[in-house]
Amino acid sequence: MIIPGKYLLFLGDVSDRLDAKTACGLVDWARERCVGQWRLPACGIDLGLEDMDFAQARAAGAQTLVIGVTPFGGAIAPEWIAPIVAALGAGLNVASGMHRRLGSVPEIAAAARASGASLFDVRVPGGDIPIGSGRKRQGRRMLMVGTDCAVGKKYTALAIARDMAANGMKATFRATGQTGILIAGAGVPIDAIVSDFVAGAAEALSPDNDADHWDVIEGQGSLFHPAYAAVSLGLLHGSQPDAIVLCHAAGRETIDGYPDFPLPDLAECIEVNLRLARRVNPAVRCASISINTSALPAGERDSHLRAIADRFGLPCFDPVATGTGALVAHVAATSD
Repeated sequence: MIIPGKYLLFLGDVSDRLDAKTACGLVDWARERCVGQWRLPACGIDLGLEDMDFAQARAAGAQTLVIGVTPFGGAIAPEWIAPIVAALGAGLNVASGMHRRLGSVPEIAAAARASGASLFDVRVPGGDIPIGSGRKRQGRRMLMVGTDCAVGKKYTALAIARDMAANGMKATFRATGQTGILIAGAGVPIDAIVSDFVAGAAEALSPDNDADHWDVIEGQGSLFHPAYAAVSLGLLHGSQPDAIVLCHAAGRETIDGYPDFPLPDLAECIEVNLRLARRVNPAVRCASISINTSALPAGERDSHLRAIADRFGLPCFDPVATGTGALVAHVAATSD
């Protein structure tokens, strides 16, 4: 999916950065494409971009308004409709990662027809998707798994693929969510796939490749999530990972949005993911642990990561604060 031009990021009225993870991801990984932000008065976050109206954004080179927020359920809020219509009227295309398609909102569909602008639904799978075969594919695959949603699986995969390539290794980031697809320009919105086809979609996302090539696959959800575990399991089986990287947010104790559900211990999370992954790849191993340390004081980061590394005997890193060099070196040294 080729979405034209630079982006104006729509933040709506969200107050938590976790609810704006699409916009945050684009700023962090595709900053050169982001010209500004648009916020409703009640919005409680600021990405450090210039606040622009739609005419200003057009003048600054933006061609597409990207819905940068990810609410539970992927609905288009009623209060977003008028500004989206206004953006289309100003000549901007609109891209959305919501489950509800833009064109299914009558006012938005009519505005797009009137202006000639395009609507891009990033979270809509395309083409025929096969049922999972379980066939072992050539090449290597590394899947990010998590203790919860929004713990850094996308950032970890992007950083690993970048650092592998910088070290002369063959590696490709494989996007499985709307933000990753917007960054990479390709991928599969895995949580929008009918359940019977999730494993097949993951197989299609990471096909046969060179024997020494790594597909670095963005994870989704968590096997311990009360709502999204099914997506995580289908992705795990279809990916047939040779290696998993456990992702966790330091300081988080319960599933985000589900305070009655405590997060699993890291050891339990690794064990359950490996046990279920062995169904399709008996040789799977845990290669590393990625910790989002943004909630920790900077002075505690190194000791926190070191304690986890010592506990598990694995490289442990923060993909933003420390980079993934320890993992890349470990993988290079242990690859056959």
